[in-house]
Amino acid sequence: MALDQQRSRSDEVTTTPIGGRSGPRRVLVTGGSGFIGRHVVRALRGAGCDVVVLDLRPPDDQTVRSVIGDVADPDTVAAGLADADAVVHLAAVTSVLRSVEAPAATYQTNVAGTATLLEGARAAGVGVVVLASTNAVVGPSAGIITEAVPLHPLTPYGATKAAGEMLLSAYDASYGVRGVSLRFTNVYGPGMALKDSIVARLMRAVRTGATIDVYGDGHQVRDYVGVSDVVAAITAALADPAWRGPVVIGGGHSVSVLELIEVARAATGAPIPTRHVAAKAGEMPAVRVDVRRAAGLGWAPVVTLAQGIAEVWDEWSKTEMAPGAQPAVAGGAPR
Repeated sequence: MALDQQRSRSDEVTTTPIGGRSGPRRVLVTGGSGFIGRHVVRALRGAGCDVVVLDLRPPDDQTVRSVIGDVADPDTVAAGLADADAVVHLAAVTSVLRSVEAPAATYQTNVAGTATLLEGARAAGVGVVVLASTNAVVGPSAGIITEAVPLHPLTPYGATKAAGEMLLSAYDASYGVRGVSLRFTNVYGPGMALKDSIVARLMRAVRTGATIDVYGDGHQVRDYVGVSDVVAAITAALADPAWRGPVVIGGGHSVSVLELIEVARAATGAPIPTRHVAAKAGEMPAVRVDVRRAAGLGWAPVVTLAQGIAEVWDEWSKTEMAPGAQPAVAGGAPR
């Protein structure tokens, strides 16, 4: 397919209303059985999209079409992309600590998998790919993180996500597959019981009575964004051709780990005892983001941190805890 033909297709696949706009009808969601993926699939199906999930495990909702397999396998990807107009690429190793322990496996999923997906998307004539990226691609920053801050990742996780962004940029420029890299801050919300991020650890600690281990002094600051706001950004990026390249998606207000623990105490009514342990490698002292580019594209966070943590606790307070639940730790590198 000629480059100009591919570019026109990326702006022409507009058949299903998404968030007040017309968007793609058939969407492949890699990692659609995961925390963010389940919310994305539900929203897209609610908008009338035909959704296919590609994941290592089947979706909880058995009415969702799925392809079970590895995103780095070309045949699996080709099966998932059959008749697809667009892709939401969430499949990844997302644990910073796991990436440090297993950099080769992280590369295989996050880089080789993304390359395989993009090549499949090019061959299938897919118009748009929305990549779940991270603010960790920029590493330490003395100021506010924007899309213009140079890439300088500190961990294999951040490095592999930066590589994914570069691949997406190349396929946009060379083949006209409109690429959007959404740089999420710490995503939290209902449905995160299996996550290892700080909000899930706090909820797990409340339910088990565990003491939270705080990495470092606890004054490191992070930005947190609710999963419903993330879904709104993803659906907007699918539907609106103005979304292209990197876009920072966050709550726009950073708090320290100690402040987050206070928010969790207020929401749960639990004391949440803490103890301080040594900081981990790859720790960023501050993550403060500027979401003005996203705002200029019509997106803004709606869920406040207090509201979001209260929603998460409402779910966790009604959920049975598995026997032998592990103690929790807080802080660490951003996800």
